[in-house]
Amino acid sequence: MIHITGGNYTMGGMDNVDDGGDPELRIADECPHSVSVKDFYIGKYEVTQADWFKIMGTRPSKFANCDECPVEQVSWDDIQNFIAAINLKYGETYRLPTEEEWEFASRGGEKSFGYTYAGSNNPNEVAWFEENSDSRPHPVGQLKPNELGLYDMSGNIWEWVSNNKTPYPCDKLGNILDSKVLRGGSFSHRKGSIRTKDRNARASSMRLPTLGFRLAK
Repeated sequence: MIHITGGNYTMGGMDNVDDGGDPELRIADECPHSVSVKDFYIGKYEVTQADWFKIMGTRPSKFANCDECPVEQVSWDDIQNFIAAINLKYGETYRLPTEEEWEFASRGGEKSFGYTYAGSNNPNEVAWFEENSDSRPHPVGQLKPNELGLYDMSGNIWEWVSNNKTPYPCDKLGNILDSKVLRGGSFSHRKGSIRTKDRNARASSMRLPTLGFRLAK
């Protein structure tokens, strides 16, 4: 876990980047607004297949036989069971990061250089995505970390966070969705979807080979 010093930042932005959907709604979904986060801890890496097996005794991932790859094909609901089990086993207070914490950390926190992706303006330096992944996730920590020493916050696997998908305060077009937010993009997505500002969401019961997570506390 990496300690993140909290602070104030402008979440979102006005990037006119085609990551799918209606352009007007897309820009509104990421509209810039001021956010404050307190100190917290977040995983240096995504939770791996080995981590999951150690706690749950199961191997849910489609891309199996890769212990150091991120665990995938786990739903938000499945992760709540994992968190309960690991906290009971180790007496910890692990949880999913909030969306506000996740974006703050991915952008480098108080050390941010304002990169488009988590740690670089060149996605190939920091992310496994559509153009370089060979259509599969990769072992965590192989590429360059961001300013805080966090790996794979762009690409590799979409990461569940704790929040429901709700419009930002500055978004006058969006709707509240009965779904949980995903961040970071994955190995199968184009570079527009692996930006630190990009948002996605799925139902909490959804299991896909592009969905995983990292822990916070």
